[in-house]
This record gives sequence, structure tokens and C-alpha cells, in this order.
Amino acid sequence: MKFLSRFYIAIIFLLLYAPILVVILFSFNESGSLSSFTGFSTYWYSDLFRNDEALTALKNSLILAISSSLLATVLGTFAAFSISRAKNKYYKKIMESVSNIPMMNPDIVTGVSMMLLFVGVAQLLSAGSYLGFWTMLIAHTTFNLPYVILSVLPKFRQMDKSLTEAALDLGCTPVQTFFRVELPYISPGIVSGLMMSFTLSLDDFVISHFVSSPDFKTLPLYIYTQTAHEVKFSMYALCTLLIFAILVLLIAVNVAGSMGEHRARKKAGNQMRGGN
Repeated sequence: MKFLSRFYIAIIFLLLYAPILVVILFSFNESGSLSSFTGFSTYWYSDLFRNDEALTALKNSLILAISSSLLATVLGTFAAFSISRAKNKYYKKIMESVSNIPMMNPDIVTGVSMMLLFVGVAQLLSAGSYLGFWTMLIAHTTFNLPYVILSVLPKFRQMDKSLTEAALDLGCTPVQTFFRVELPYISPGIVSGLMMSFTLSLDDFVISHFVSSPDFKTLPLYIYTQTAHEVKFSMYALCTLLIFAILVLLIAVNVAGSMGEHRARKKAGNQMRGGN
């Protein structure tokens, strides 16, 4: 029975990671062929960095991902703070459910809805060109917000309320209490939400496809246009770089979460020893 369970897990992992391993392997194939691996080479990586269009798309993706993730993190953190401080439990439940709608909504529905919204606003304002960086920034911030709230809100709930009350009793204003007491405690959740938002924005295609313009093309959109023709092996190199970048971000998120939990346990232990 134990052998069957391990065999089943091995098959699942093979199905999940075999395509990724194939992309990584053949990005180093010297011949540029999928039929045989003739030798190890980094030619396709150097060819990628000679492609100005790909580098421009990469720059656009990084600008959009950093901007939308930072904006979503700030808005999502204060939204989580507001929800955690709500007194009415029904209002709190409603706000939590509403904030999760963009996360549960299919991407194609969100993309079409955003496109129709921007078209309607552009017609009201009699604007000629309405799709581009700003519409993509609004769309990416919108679908990133629920993930930030979902990361930060549990940290507010785990925090000992007596810490906030003690800070207020010692003369801190509510603003000082937030930045000196609450913000350091919830920082692991903020970092997790920021990293997740950056990753989601970096590899989003469906929503970006509906709200983008030819003047501002992100990396996923560029890769899609390349697959319409014969796929270059430089695209394999590009996908490999994205895989490793996302892997590094995931490791950073896990490390940040583990460090935050370790600090919280250490602080709780110190408080218990101090009470004794």
C-alpha cells in the first residue's frame, strides 16, 4: 500500500513538472531541435538578450508588476486593517466576501468586464486612446487586492489586542500605534502579499490581453504573439528565466513567513516567561 501511494505521488509530480523540465532542458540545446539533444549551449540565452522587442516586453512587465504590486499592497493592507477593526460582524463578513470576488471570478470575465468599463469611461470622456499602461495598472491592482487582503488579514487576527491597548495607554496616537506596533507584527503577511501580487502580475495573460494596447506589450503577450509563428528556442530560454525568477520569489515568501512565525513564537515565549 505504501508503494502504491508513493508511486501515485511520483506520477502526479511527473505530470506536473515534466513539461517544465523539458522547457529548461531544451533551452540549453545547441542544435535548436526538439528531436534530439546535441549538446549544452547558452546560445539561445544570448540570442534572447539581443532581442530588443523581448527586452522591452520584459521591462514593461517589470514596471507593471512592481507598480501594481506596491499599489495593491498599500491598498490591501489598509483594507485588511479596516475589516479587522469593524465592529459589526455581518458587515465584516460581507466585506470579506466582496473582497474575494475578483479572486474567485474567472479571469476572462474580469478581463472582459474591465475592458467594457474602460471603453465606457473613454466614451464618456471622449478619449481617443484609452487602453495602455494605466488601464493595465488598474486591472492588475484590482485582481491583486484580494490576495494581499487574504495574506494580511489573518496577521491582524493573530495579533494580541493588548499590545495595541498598551501602546495607546502609554501615550501613542492611533497612527503611531499602527506604525510602531501593528505594522512590524503584520510585516510577514505584507511581504507575502507583495510577492504574490508581483508574481501574479508578472505572468498574467488573460486579463492583460483585454486591457492592453499595441503600444504597451507585456512579456506574456509577447510570448503569445511568438507562438503564433514558429516558436524560437529563445522563448524556451525566456520561460526558463521566468521559472527560476518565480521559484526565487516563492522561496523568499516561504522564508519571510517562517521568520515571521519564529519571531512571533519567540515573542510569545518571552511574554509567558515574563508573566511567570
